[in-house]
Amino acid sequence: MSKERWGIAHVYSSMNNTIIHITDITGAETVAFATGGMVTDRDMNKGKPFTAMKAARKAAEKAIVAGITNLHIRIRAPGGNKSRIPGQGAQPAIRALARAGFRIGQIEDITPISHDHMRKKGGRRGRRV
Repeated sequence: MSKERWGIAHVYSSMNNTIIHITDITGAETVAFATGGMVTDRDMNKGKPFTAMKAARKAAEKAIVAGITNLHIRIRAPGGNKSRIPGQGAQPAIRALARAGFRIGQIEDITPISHDHMRKKGGRRGRRV
């Protein structure tokens, strides 16, 4: 068997899109990249679980060709003054990466959290519908 090679899968998942970015272990060099918009032609489907699964499978195929065998996974939600909960595409994306034949190392959440108060958009009286 060939030498095992580690990579990092950065999974950014918001309400509107899911981005899977696989890099080498340093995080400096991109090995594979896929988004929800690359696998669907409808904007409303970009953040959905099935689209995230297809995007993860697409990124996984590219990474396997590049020789990656093991993955650490980093999940990120929008964070800051936006949602701290990852979108609905995060879990299916991780499952698809695991099914693609990678050995999963550690899974960590790297959502940015503001340490002071950042004002939400919408103004004093909120978003008026």
